[in-house]
Amino acid sequence: MEKNKLIIQELIKTRVRTRAGLESLKRKMAKKYKIPCQTNIVLLKTYHKLLQNKRINKSKVLEVLLRTRPIRSLSGIVNVSVLTKPYPCPGKCIYCPSQENVPKSYLDNEPAVMRAILNKYDPFKQVKMRVQALKNSGHPVDKIELRIIGGTWSFYPKQYQTYFIKRCFDACNSKNSKSLRQAQKNNERAKNRIVGLSVETRPDFIDKNEIKRMRILGITRVELGVQSIYNHVLKLNKRGHLIESTIKTTRLLKDAGFKIGYQMMPNLPGSTLKKDQTMFEQLFSNSDFQPDLLKIYPTALLKQTPLYGWWKKKKYKPYTKKQLVSLIKAIKKQVPYYVRIQRIIRDIPAQSIVAGPTKISNLRQIVNKEIEKEGWKCHCIRCREIRKDYRPKEKLKLFRKDYNASQGKEIFLSFENRNQTRLYSLLRLRILSQKQFIPVLRGTAIIREVHTYGQQLPLKHKGISAQHKGLGRKLMQEAEKIIKKEFGLKKYLLSQL
Repeated sequence: MEKNKLIIQELIKTRVRTRAGLESLKRKMAKKYKIPCQTNIVLLKTYHKLLQNKRINKSKVLEVLLRTRPIRSLSGIVNVSVLTKPYPCPGKCIYCPSQENVPKSYLDNEPAVMRAILNKYDPFKQVKMRVQALKNSGHPVDKIELRIIGGTWSFYPKQYQTYFIKRCFDACNSKNSKSLRQAQKNNERAKNRIVGLSVETRPDFIDKNEIKRMRILGITRVELGVQSIYNHVLKLNKRGHLIESTIKTTRLLKDAGFKIGYQMMPNLPGSTLKKDQTMFEQLFSNSDFQPDLLKIYPTALLKQTPLYGWWKKKKYKPYTKKQLVSLIKAIKKQVPYYVRIQRIIRDIPAQSIVAGPTKISNLRQIVNKEIEKEGWKCHCIRCREIRKDYRPKEKLKLFRKDYNASQGKEIFLSFENRNQTRLYSLLRLRILSQKQFIPVLRGTAIIREVHTYGQQLPLKHKGISAQHKGLGRKLMQEAEKIIKKEFGLKKYLLSQL
């Protein structure tokens, strides 16, 4: 511990400003004191202890350099995933794994599942552990997007849903509340503030009453397990619903102000490379779909599934690496700039996958390298976020994109550089369809999302980041003009926590 103190003091004294300089000095000090090269987490812990005891002065530069996996807070928030307890799933999908004491579709060696099992699926403990781990890694945890994962959320008992979300809020508030509503109110002034809350569910388990309940629970985003838009593929894979359920659910959710994410599965039995490519084209050319976010989950061949038996009987064949990479590149070429590709492969450990290219954990990096060699760029939100490359003097332009979606109109506003390669801030405005089912929302526009990217800053703090510079406020002002002048509406709803 004493030697770690000396390393921190030396880092501050020499004013190291780059990661290369940090690593060089760490190696030099390890050699000098004849100790192993210290990890950033260990040094960061020592730094905070010295700071707490007033032995050193605060160094924001050193805090950033010691931050592990900095990408975790470079989208303006940090993600915290918590897993619901195992509960019977209504689905019989042939590709879906099933293990004892694990929610269906998940495996016990996935990182989030391992954390959940360690905490006996207690939501309070899971959130506490994850938030503390992020803090220990040097990340600010003032703004949290809470992602509840597990089986089919809408199939869980209503009492359990309320309990689970309340305990997540209690963990962020560091105090127990008597009710979910009280926990939500307490969170408005909490140090660890939940600014987004998502759940994953099936399209056929969403109806008007479920959506109204989701609003009460504080949910802001819904990830739909769409998987395919082809009914013959859905039937063959025993999905249990048809594409008509997805279309109806997407409209109902958007008209209630939710952000919509689609989970899509190329390489399902019954599909082909050509069909899969056409499927993703349809997602953004057909107004019945138009998700805001996209997760591409190529079918993973797992022993714990009926599909494994099909593969053994040579009734199913996974794509090759070359085929899958080619497909993902084709998808990236056609995804519009108002959509964010969140993932292109599931976080399933390679040792659990029997065959196929989904064993390749760095598939996104492989795809990106090929794209770079070919000299073009993906235009999705994730690929254009400014992350740590904030340029205060860069001239920004306000862009607007109108498109039809689910019988309504979507207006996407964004602040970007002139050639739209660097995204700073965005806003999603919806002019509702004529079939609005929530009386209070009739004659109302909904701002479904406002988000400023770049390094997350603590609340009410300013720093070297696009956050807290007024970009979100300017987008809101522009949206208000559009709502009043172009559509003659007198009120709008901001659909965020």
